[in-house]
Amino acid sequence: MMTLEDFKAARSVLSGVIADTRLVYSPAFSKATGNQVYIKPENMQVTGAYKIRGAYYKISTLSPEEKERGLITASAGNHAQGVAYAAQAAGVKATVVMPTTTPLVKVNNTKDYGAQVILRGAVFDDAADLASQLAQAEGYTYVHPFNDPVLATGQGTIAYEIFSDLPEVDIILVPIGGGGLASGVATLAKLLNPGVKVIGVEPTGAASMKASLEAGHVVTLDKVETIADGVAVKTPGDKIFPYIQQNLDDIITIDDNELVDAFLDMMEKHKMIVENAGLLPIAALNHLDCKGKNVVPILSGGNMDVITVSSLVQHGLVGRGRVFTFSVQLPDRPGELVRVAELVAERNGNIIRLDHNQFVNINRQSGVELRVTLEAFGLVHKKEIMTALREAGYDAREVMTTSV
Repeated sequence: MMTLEDFKAARSVLSGVIADTRLVYSPAFSKATGNQVYIKPENMQVTGAYKIRGAYYKISTLSPEEKERGLITASAGNHAQGVAYAAQAAGVKATVVMPTTTPLVKVNNTKDYGAQVILRGAVFDDAADLASQLAQAEGYTYVHPFNDPVLATGQGTIAYEIFSDLPEVDIILVPIGGGGLASGVATLAKLLNPGVKVIGVEPTGAASMKASLEAGHVVTLDKVETIADGVAVKTPGDKIFPYIQQNLDDIITIDDNELVDAFLDMMEKHKMIVENAGLLPIAALNHLDCKGKNVVPILSGGNMDVITVSSLVQHGLVGRGRVFTFSVQLPDRPGELVRVAELVAERNGNIIRLDHNQFVNINRQSGVELRVTLEAFGLVHKKEIMTALREAGYDAREVMTTSV
């Protein structure tokens, strides 16, 4: 059982261990949604994610014999760092099995905390299978990343802090993968105020909890496909599922392209790096059917490697029309390239790359291809530039691209 006394015990254990991630009011998201939005920045937590809460509390409850056997876990990254950090603090050996798709920053950070890392499989479930096998074969104590009410109790301490900073909170938005965070937060939130609404947020390509709630029991998806690697879970936790059924009010599913937009919003409006799983509640703000409410989206983590950051920025800029590429066929004579550049400049487009290909046609006299990549202010501005080119007699065509 996750009782109020359990949550109090977890809060006491975590005092002085976790960072004070106070709520941050967001003028931008409040204006955009018509609600009062206060961000819970667990991306600024120790180890870069909320997972330190559950891992540290769980390990604190283990017996000396359980610790002596050594710990093992499976994780897409954030739980791995939480276990490694807590194990190092307790002087306990830890082994972590992670999917091969885990961002490098999470792998390296886990190693830096002293854990042995094994990479196996494409998704969490593959890594979890090996971790279970090793636990049985080697006698390790298995610290599950989500399917454990004790661990979920540690995660749920977030709700204490939300109510402390904002007693009048109406809605809490929480990411869902296996369900540990959502079950803990929802259970404590309802104990503190039964009237608060707690909504889970899942990626459309990995909505295993939504499918389970609809079925009335835990189900396993055939596959998961999402850029939110931290919640790419085929099977939710059966031990924490009853808490989800009882305390979660609803689930919103989010497409991956919405996470790209949310990433840019967080970078530009709050100067924060938030990983894709943590962006789910930000994307969900646009799906709320309410106005004037106090809404708290929980940003679960911010552990993202530079390559992924670069990819999201580029996809986001392209998707918003702030960077685009067009192609035109030009007569092969002096001055044509300059004329195109002038048309773009007159409309405040900023050219960042040119590709002038004289060999696109066998007969160069019939035309050369010019590809131009430029910055614009957005989709409307992009349309104005393309219209101006066509009105000047150029058959300008946008070239689909995902790179800057």
